[in-house]
Amino acid sequence: MELRVIDKTDEELRIEIAGEDHTFMNVLKGQLLNTDGVAAATYDMNPEQSGGQTEPILSIKTEDGLDPLDALEQAATGISDSLETLYDRVEAAFDDAAAAEA
Repeated sequence: MELRVIDKTDEELRIEIAGEDHTFMNVLKGQLLNTDGVAAATYDMNPEQSGGQTEPILSIKTEDGLDPLDALEQAATGISDSLETLYDRVEAAFDDAAAAEA
């Protein structure tokens, strides 16, 4: 994953996230919208209306003094934590199923 900051202010961030698609971008946008201090989060897969797929551009607007890069970090950590929880639950379910078969 390659990141390129397009614009950054104290309350707004536009960043290109190369190599990602709607699947990842929707998860990231959803996590951002659940982050305290994030007023808006959206992404655009075709920002220049070029008629073809382009790299997604994520836009974040924050409030209450939250730096948008900090919001992005919080959202990424939240996604990582959720995936770890999912992995642990799936692993436990497989272990339970194996024990029941024994």
